Amino acid sequence: MLEIPVVRLAHGAGLPLPVYQSLGAAGADLHAALVPGQTVTLLPGARALIPTGICLALPVSYEAQIRPRSGLALKHGVTVLNSPGTIDSDYRGEVGVILVNLGTEPFDIVRGARIAQLVVAPVIQVNLTEMQSLAGTNRGAGGFGSSGVLDSQGD
Repeated sequence: MLEIPVVRLAHGAGLPLPVYQSLGAAGADLHAALVPGQTVTLLPGARALIPTGICLALPVSYEAQIRPRSGLALKHGVTVLNSPGTIDSDYRGEVGVILVNLGTEPFDIVRGARIAQLVVAPVIQVNLTEMQSLAGTNRGAGGFGSSGVLDSQGD
């Protein structure tokens, strides 16, 4: 298993480090490191940067992705605005989560709330080479819905 060094900042004291909630979980939950007693209320349409109280030292060729929690999205319309957010391997600052309320009711965030998921993934850097044309495919330049909604039986 890959080990990632984590520094807990003073305002993250007492909060759990990101942890997987099940054996098969891809993401580890991130917690809101708000000041004790502080509440951030996201009004419908509003967004806020929520601190997590941790810094990471990711190895080269890895990134950490900040992804929404499905329950917050479904039940409250709260999601990660720049989903997935990317933490590069050379970033050493605090992990922050940009949450947005796309729901119809205000949503309160309190200290310790599980606000997002952290997924660590390998990254491959590539060289992009300019060409005059690309090799053809059956799909060609068809995009954004060009393959339909249903399978070939019901389309």
